[in-house]
Amino acid sequence: MQGAVRPHARAIEALDAEPVTVRTPDQLAGVDSLIVPGGESTTISKLLDSSGLAGPLAARLADGLPVLGTCAGMIVLASEVLDGRADQRAYGAIDLTVRRNAFGRQVDSFEADLDVTGLDDPYHAVFIRAPFVEAVGDGVEVLASVDGHPVLCRQGPVLVSAFHPELTDDLRLHELFLALAG
Repeated sequence: MQGAVRPHARAIEALDAEPVTVRTPDQLAGVDSLIVPGGESTTISKLLDSSGLAGPLAARLADGLPVLGTCAGMIVLASEVLDGRADQRAYGAIDLTVRRNAFGRQVDSFEADLDVTGLDDPYHAVFIRAPFVEAVGDGVEVLASVDGHPVLCRQGPVLVSAFHPELTDDLRLHELFLALAG
């Protein structure tokens, strides 16, 4: 609906899986996993409400739908959002408290090589107006951090990143997500 949908679709296609764009509750009902991309979290929240997807998405997430959330997607999927709008919904798919735009404004965007648990080589990450995790709940595994702040986390079938893996040629995080999704 909003955000870096096409780059994620290309990554999924490159891994021999079939991406499907989800814009309606019927389309959501037909998928076995979901990517909530980067973009603008309050806009994504409003679009989920106006499209009728908010309730069905909450139900699918509660039922254990495997999901990857990147940047704004991390914010949408968190259990608590700091510096968000009062009416911004946090879906609670992963037990995190996330701060919006925590690394700064657009001019503060940066790239970093991350040591990621489970990957042999560093992962080059692109951070654009990125959030970071302020608090991690029980059962959440922190896979990578920057300056002491978790930026890649997993809990059950939910994987979230504060950065944009779809903006690199490195498919390892999409591959990890597809493995989680089965």
